[in-house]
Amino acid sequence: MTLLDELVALIAPPRCALCAAPGARAGELLCSGCRRALPWLGEPICARCALPLPHARRRCPAADAAFESACAAVAYEGAARHALLALKFSAARPLADVMAAQIAAAARPLLQPSATLVAVPADPRRRRARGFDPADLIAAALARRTGLPRAAALRRASSASRQLGASREVRRGGANLDFRPRGRPPEHVVLVDDVHTTGATLNACARALRHAGCRRIGAVSWARTLDDCPH
Repeated sequence: MTLLDELVALIAPPRCALCAAPGARAGELLCSGCRRALPWLGEPICARCALPLPHARRRCPAADAAFESACAAVAYEGAARHALLALKFSAARPLADVMAAQIAAAARPLLQPSATLVAVPADPRRRRARGFDPADLIAAALARRTGLPRAAALRRASSASRQLGASREVRRGGANLDFRPRGRPPEHVVLVDDVHTTGATLNACARALRHAGCRRIGAVSWARTLDDCPH
């Protein structure tokens, strides 16, 4: 930290991007309390569906998915749920950088030099209402951190029913999830989304890319719902 940074921190102490309380260290966006409160997904997790192992009693929900592997940094609960809602509905855009940093750490094996990052496109109406696309913000921040290229290789062709907060049956069905490729996609793609629920959205994106000629597809997200986790 430079002398100028120290002076600025004394005059206007950094505030946490999540709880807005003073106490975040200079150069960091979350206070230590909020960092500790995040429900990290520790090892081991299933490399196909990103759920905690073991899956001995249940078949992996991504066994037939069009993407080959998936990873997430945190469980979608508690502080992580609050953070994601703040990004999506309170325009707390700095949180996208925090999420990208945590994805980069958790998903290092998937973020290979041959990969191109492709954000899962938001519903056009929601993008217009918010003025931004959360997944695209995270993908842009992840590209800056990893040096991987980013491509707008997908478009959402129709208005989709809301996945987050919908019933499990609706989310599994992936109703109205219609994605189309933009030209010929890269051969190796890593899809980027804010939250991985049942995988229906990621699977619909991966299918569209496969049909257009993409050969390798992984998926990374910041949060993973645990609805499909065996009990």
